[in-house]
Amino acid sequence: MGRWVRWVLIFLVLLALIAAVLGWMAWRRINGPGTAFTEESRVLLIPSSATYEQVVDSLRAEGAFRDEELFRLVAERKKYPSRVKSGRYRIVRGTSLNDLVDMLRSGQQEPVRVTFTNIEDLPELAGRVAQYLEPDSLAMLELLADTTLMRSLGHSPETFIGMFIPDTYEFWWNTTPAKFVERMRKEHEAFWTVSRLAKADAIGLKPGKVATLASIVQAETVKPDESPRIAGVYLNRLRIGMPLQADPTLKFALGDRAIRRLLNVDKQIDSPYNTYLYTGLPPGPINMPERRFIDAVLDAERHEFLYFCAREDLSGYSNFARTYDQHLVNARRYQRALDQQGIMR
Repeated sequence: MGRWVRWVLIFLVLLALIAAVLGWMAWRRINGPGTAFTEESRVLLIPSSATYEQVVDSLRAEGAFRDEELFRLVAERKKYPSRVKSGRYRIVRGTSLNDLVDMLRSGQQEPVRVTFTNIEDLPELAGRVAQYLEPDSLAMLELLADTTLMRSLGHSPETFIGMFIPDTYEFWWNTTPAKFVERMRKEHEAFWTVSRLAKADAIGLKPGKVATLASIVQAETVKPDESPRIAGVYLNRLRIGMPLQADPTLKFALGDRAIRRLLNVDKQIDSPYNTYLYTGLPPGPINMPERRFIDAVLDAERHEFLYFCAREDLSGYSNFARTYDQHLVNARRYQRALDQQGIMR
């Protein structure tokens, strides 16, 4: 009897050891390295309309698992097939099947850095943002062109572009157009701090008007260090009721920003953006002004200049003048330089 008991005990111990080894192997298969790719990581994009089977197809294509059957088993036990969440997910080499399912099920996606600068209009913004996010440019532009939305945010079609502050922002890849616009509204509010609002008040302009003037300054110069002085010229003109006579607004009215040499006939176009004909600021920004140009207006240089003209060395800098006679001298120098370069338009 004693020998039989011993054999039973030995058998049970062996059985327990085998079970432990098998259990460890199963645990290892689920919690050990499970990816099949060799790179440091791969990115998985799950569209908003994706089904569970489409996710599995994408995971297979990315080499996200070695054992599809085991992945499906883990996913089903954790009820992932009914909890698919769209997004942009980074899968690191060696990620276990258990961690992979947990990441996808909980929606632990990686943010996308969206950068937009040097934007001329809202269609261009839609195209730029669509390069980073799930919605295509048409879906984005459809909302950006929604006049009802504009009015609800306190804007008109002319001023709406000024609500977007060019910069680099982090978004979720599956951000909808509506959420994008709402985020930009909040960023606009955050940008206009108490300090900036006080500066705008000091120069007699509301934030929207500051954005309009900043867009003109931005279009005037490729030299940001000169922008506070140019802003000062325009503020001086506004104070005395003098037409801004800003070439960029005239090019905007003509629908051709690439013109390098404006003619007198161009100045006859009847448009509220023709600041040669109409005094004051135009109806809205002529581009999407960047932070540095908005701040250039808010911190505009105080001086007595009323005129400026591009330098004859074509360096991108300007010659400034207090009187019209001096301005004519500067303008003739620049025109001769254009003639020498054969630039007629």
